[in-house]
Amino acid sequence: MILVPDTSVLIDGRITSMIKAGEYKGATIIVPEAVIAELEAQANNGREIGFAGLNELQQLCKMAEEKTIELKFSGIRPSLEQVKLASGGEIDAMIRGIAIENSARFITSDNVQAEVARAKGLDVIYLKPQVTDFVPLAIDQFFDEHTIAVHLKERISPMAKKGSISDMKLVKIRDQPTSEYELRMMAQEILERAKRDPDGFIEVEKRGITVVQIGSMRIAIARRPFSDGMEITAVRPIVDVTLKDYTKSDIITKRITSDRRGMLIIGAPGAGKTTLAQSLATFLSDSGYVVKTMEAPRELQVPDQITQYTMLDGSMANTADILLLVRPDFVIFDELRKAEDFSVFADMRLAGLGMVGVIHANGVQDAVQRFSDRVDFSVLSQVVNTIIFLKQGVITKVYDVGFTIKVPEGMGGEVHLRPVTTVTDHETGELALDIFRYDGQTIVMPVMGIITQAPVAAPQARSAQPVQHVGQPVTAAREPMRAPVATPEPATCRKESDDRPGWKLTEKEIQREIGRYTEGFVDVQMLSDTKAVVYIDDKDVPAAIGKGGKNVSAIVNKLGIGIDIKPRSDFDRQQPQPKADEEYNLGGGIKILTDKKQLTIVAPGESGRIVDVFAGKEYLFTATVNETGEINLAKNSSIAQEMIKRHTNNEVIKLRPV
Repeated sequence: MILVPDTSVLIDGRITSMIKAGEYKGATIIVPEAVIAELEAQANNGREIGFAGLNELQQLCKMAEEKTIELKFSGIRPSLEQVKLASGGEIDAMIRGIAIENSARFITSDNVQAEVARAKGLDVIYLKPQVTDFVPLAIDQFFDEHTIAVHLKERISPMAKKGSISDMKLVKIRDQPTSEYELRMMAQEILERAKRDPDGFIEVEKRGITVVQIGSMRIAIARRPFSDGMEITAVRPIVDVTLKDYTKSDIITKRITSDRRGMLIIGAPGAGKTTLAQSLATFLSDSGYVVKTMEAPRELQVPDQITQYTMLDGSMANTADILLLVRPDFVIFDELRKAEDFSVFADMRLAGLGMVGVIHANGVQDAVQRFSDRVDFSVLSQVVNTIIFLKQGVITKVYDVGFTIKVPEGMGGEVHLRPVTTVTDHETGELALDIFRYDGQTIVMPVMGIITQAPVAAPQARSAQPVQHVGQPVTAAREPMRAPVATPEPATCRKESDDRPGWKLTEKEIQREIGRYTEGFVDVQMLSDTKAVVYIDDKDVPAAIGKGGKNVSAIVNKLGIGIDIKPRSDFDRQQPQPKADEEYNLGGGIKILTDKKQLTIVAPGESGRIVDVFAGKEYLFTATVNETGEINLAKNSSIAQEMIKRHTNNEVIKLRPV
């Protein structure tokens, strides 16, 4: 009997198994040079299947030396042009040509290759994927009922993570180090199983790394040059958890089945995010919803009625295009890593699909920061309605995401009414984060834990202004979460600080931390044990706040002190001002002061309000009166010059609250 195997059979590894079983004992096996060239190219590119095929070829050579079979090599190596056309079947045609020349039986495990060979009149042996009767893998010997992950590396004793998510330990499995030969044999066996097993996939295959999913086990095989030595890491779940087994599951089920169908599951690596995602997918499927998944690699253990999709042509955006045609009720996205993933998640949610995303993050601020860097903060509440935080397999927090118009918490008097996305604790209602735009950047500001303080000097009494929340009617404003604090005179602040040694120490710590990001002097004024105002040079403000508020947030979290960063120009305006070059009285307590550089409208009764400025009945502009009751304009600006001109022409300048 003369047999010609193709590349797929050698990678599959079953031909040697069949010879050992006596099925093709004494046969003549002709290996085309095109097969060897293809395996060599794959091995040179660091692909594990290339090494697996070469190992199978070495086994055939040993059998030939033992006279079990006769082994021959035939044909010519493919040219560069034929290699370039390999994806179009040029190499496969060369392999079939060898079978035709030698009137041999053609063996393949590639369905397309088998059909073409039959069409050419060849005697074909098609090795179908094996469905049952799989023997345990060699790597299975390292697992028991308590093992979560196994780490094998050449010249190192095998190690395993054992226990539960909440109590996990790294232990040595055996004293004898693992050899490179042992790992290569394991890798070949794993790849052969992935090829044959219907539940097996080669998810990632690049130079030096192969990631395989076999059932519930995810296996990463690394070799040089990607790693400094051959390594195999296998991870599998050890418990089967339903959604009802989680605390706060009733909150999750109510929100995901209502119109709040944008959800994020966050936590550190190994916190149990994937387990919760697959429990949620199973619950939704059992509740009568059509559920699909987007995964790379596909590791969710879900029922067969839930189809698992991966990247199409290397892009999740292409997968999303197909899913929008399929029209599922919910999509589980495990997990969001690249900028494209966040954009795809937002687009699909805004298109009306229910979305559940998984993100690696140590806290809600980190997760929101990753999202807001890629998706405009103003639509964040439309994309994500609920954030679930897991720690050691337990749901510790559930957060709500909303949108409103308000003054952001913790930003003092330099920021006024603006759109703000809020993140609040679902159970307590406490505000955790404010997300807003400031100085051209998106700020993610932690506000939980700020202690309210009574005002030192109450401003002139005025009625509360109505606040309009987006999508809601205008209602009377609620009591603010933090009462307004009038900034005391600097001399008073320093004197009070002198009487409190603890404050002086805190001031030095704040100066040291803020000083890392500034060039000029840092002036700190303590308002309370938990609140401070920091004045720095105007040009240093962006650097001190950092991108997305990263720097100031890190300092707030480190010191436990609420910090308002203000430009020094605000501090200078609070000092006793020299006599202005000119002063115009407008009546009603309103006046205009001018000096060489700026024009200041002084209106103490309108502090903190947004006002329209009129000259007679003609509208000029709209401005915000700061906390000290002033509107500051550059004197050489067109608006300031127009105001001086109108007042000189005896036109009445009026301020009207918006």
